[in-house]
Amino acid sequence: MALPNIPDLSRQVSEDEWQARCDLAAAYRLVSREGWDDLLSTHLSARVPGEPDHMLLNPYGLLFSQVTASSLIKVDTLGNVLSPTPLFVNPAAVVIHGGILEARPDVESVMHLHTIDGVAVSTHANGLMPLNQRALYFQDILSYHDYEGIALDDDERVTLARDLGDKWLLILRNHGTLAVGRTIGQAFTYLYFLEMACRYQTRTLSCGVDLVRLPTEVIEKVPKQATHIAHMGTMEWPALVTSLENSDPDYAT
Repeated sequence: MALPNIPDLSRQVSEDEWQARCDLAAAYRLVSREGWDDLLSTHLSARVPGEPDHMLLNPYGLLFSQVTASSLIKVDTLGNVLSPTPLFVNPAAVVIHGGILEARPDVESVMHLHTIDGVAVSTHANGLMPLNQRALYFQDILSYHDYEGIALDDDERVTLARDLGDKWLLILRNHGTLAVGRTIGQAFTYLYFLEMACRYQTRTLSCGVDLVRLPTEVIEKVPKQATHIAHMGTMEWPALVTSLENSDPDYAT
């Protein structure tokens, strides 16, 4: 079955919304480039600038590598569609992203994945372990959410927001990873480094050798040193978008 025609929205929305659409579409393409996508599953969102109760989500039916700025669907936090589209939105995306964006007005973007390493760590009883520098960075901004089934029940909107609290990273037990950010670029950068920390852990534990365990004083020291994580995405995101423009420029259509 051929992909449906997607209406061009570049001249039908505000400049700020179009920029948000381009940035979010870039994030989808970058997730695909990293090999983190899961066919049609998982989702990334962004709040619509100037419209705090509205968000952009991917259409259910396109691979992440096919997402464009115009194909993103504007919905309210309950999932009511507000922009023209021949496709529809994954209802689980509405529960996860709508619930978090409603609860966290300081968040502009939410990103959720089911990667091999992220899901593996989500099943570890100890979660993300303090085995490497990247994992240590995130100890103070990471939380956990117990698995409740496929995210189709409105009750989970409340428990997701509760478990995230004021943190910026969330491991969904037996499910995957999630990051939020003050910008799309920050959410993506947080997600990138969380995924790398998960990969380090799964590869380390697979070696079957004795591990170097860090002393408590070092584990507690590193988050205090890592004040730069509050600014992650500021430099990384422009560089990432530039690399995408050279290889995959149709994301911004």
